[in-house]
Amino acid sequence: MSGSGERLAQIVLETFDEYCVRFADLTAEAPRRFAERDWHGLQEASAQRLDLYNVLVDQAVEELNAALGEEAADHGSWETGRDAYDATVATRPAAEVGRTFFSSVTRRVLKTEGTDPTVEFTDDPSSVPSGEPALVDLESETREDGLRKLLESYDWGVPWQNLERDVRLAALEIERRLALHGEQASVHSVSAYNKPFYRGRAAYVVGALVAGATTLPLAVAVHHTSRGLIVGAVLVEPDDISVLFSYTRSSFMVETSHPGELVNYLGRLMPHRKPAELFTTVGFNKHGKTERYRDLRRFIDESGERFEYARGIRGMVMIVFTLPGYDAVFKVIRDRFPYPKQTTRRQVMAKYRLVFRHDRAGRLIDAHEFEHMRFDRARFNEELLEELVGDAARSVSVDQDIVTLHHVYVERKVIPLDIYLRESNPVKATAAMIDYGRAIKNLALTDIFPGDMLLKNFGVTRSGRVVFYDYDELTRVTDCKFREIPQTNDHTDEMSADPWFGVGEGDVFPEEFRNFLGVRGELREVLEQHHGDLFGVRFWRRVQERIHSGEVIEIFPYKRSRRLGAGIRRRARTA
Repeated sequence: MSGSGERLAQIVLETFDEYCVRFADLTAEAPRRFAERDWHGLQEASAQRLDLYNVLVDQAVEELNAALGEEAADHGSWETGRDAYDATVATRPAAEVGRTFFSSVTRRVLKTEGTDPTVEFTDDPSSVPSGEPALVDLESETREDGLRKLLESYDWGVPWQNLERDVRLAALEIERRLALHGEQASVHSVSAYNKPFYRGRAAYVVGALVAGATTLPLAVAVHHTSRGLIVGAVLVEPDDISVLFSYTRSSFMVETSHPGELVNYLGRLMPHRKPAELFTTVGFNKHGKTERYRDLRRFIDESGERFEYARGIRGMVMIVFTLPGYDAVFKVIRDRFPYPKQTTRRQVMAKYRLVFRHDRAGRLIDAHEFEHMRFDRARFNEELLEELVGDAARSVSVDQDIVTLHHVYVERKVIPLDIYLRESNPVKATAAMIDYGRAIKNLALTDIFPGDMLLKNFGVTRSGRVVFYDYDELTRVTDCKFREIPQTNDHTDEMSADPWFGVGEGDVFPEEFRNFLGVRGELREVLEQHHGDLFGVRFWRRVQERIHSGEVIEIFPYKRSRRLGAGIRRRARTA
């Protein structure tokens, strides 16, 4: 084994250990910040934790170049270094994340295209170990007693406002939900992960309950109000738990030294959730990206499908394509954007970066950013490949029979809202239109203005929620100037295609939304009835005032019907 191989393994391992320590330190601050109601501090810690991985990868690259010079780019050293590194990292509790970290560093140093299994960890069967995380296990004769013991087993650091009231209401909600499943038996056991899951202004106790022959996932939402702790909701429906852990939400701050074991546990509670999503939702985004790539490769190896255009109107900024049977879409940036687009490639990438670090409020789809992915040319529809090479040459190249996607975003697949409205029955279409308006408001309350609010830029998830996925014109609400259209006495002004008044940078005229959304007939009436305030400046300016005042506005990740009504402030918004 070469000395440089051992040395590079040592440098990468030491840097990964530093990553784990700093990641854990940021996460461990969540309980204190929750107890102090330091919502801005929680948001900042979450953003810092997202940035941490790339910061430490950069640090490892710098240290390797300083310590090894030209030998840092020696392929043979990385081959021997990989084996030395694996022998040690395999003993670490976050071994799967450590292997991803090594692969990130070697790709950066060697500028790898595609994958290189001789120096990367391309296949890791231990990514989701079979171990069990530490749980709180309780048996009780009554639901109230079991819930009380469960909630009292955590050190919240602050008192409850009225725990007896909350467990009584929670028990009634569980009884009602069990009845819907045809189960009348009492809950005789409850188990939960022994650390709360923190996100936004809430903490969640996550586990499972057993009643008779029925086992259901369980999530208890705990809110810290100015008068103490309250239970905001108790969720036992699989769909509700899925929305809580959705790919449209920011990651949780939850303490764990064994992420694979935690993901394995969550996977049993949510069998339809893939490891890629679960690693991401507990903060290990880069390893979630690794799992996504492995999942994609397995699908390609097992299917004969070809990449083809995704459903929906073709975009002016992105070329979007998919594999018909796969649950993701692939988006590459065009080299040039036609009028009226006035953005740049750099600005588009910055918007995706903003979404990555921002509170997504359950309305923005998470995207994994990949570089230098390689596929057989035969896997591409010829018309699609011709457009990729012709209009996105900065992102796509073809060398003989290999297509390389030098830069691509991978997102979960949803049904474009305009298509969904055309294909759905009136009841579903009405519900989607109402949720479309609610989605715009949820985004606004987290300081996000979609920019282009056309229906084609929104999608509908498996659970029927409306989400936004076209980020090239996205901006902050607080950067906009919401104005009323000036009055005119000249009727020819109103007939003109061009505005008769001055329009400055950042100016937004909500009255014009009606003309650009493309919503007609009954669905337009529905939108006007439920969300007509979107078409006036008052709503938008009020949101700006609240954000400027420093308020962190809560967006509940559960339906209004799931609230226990235990004192949550009316002005908080539901998801």
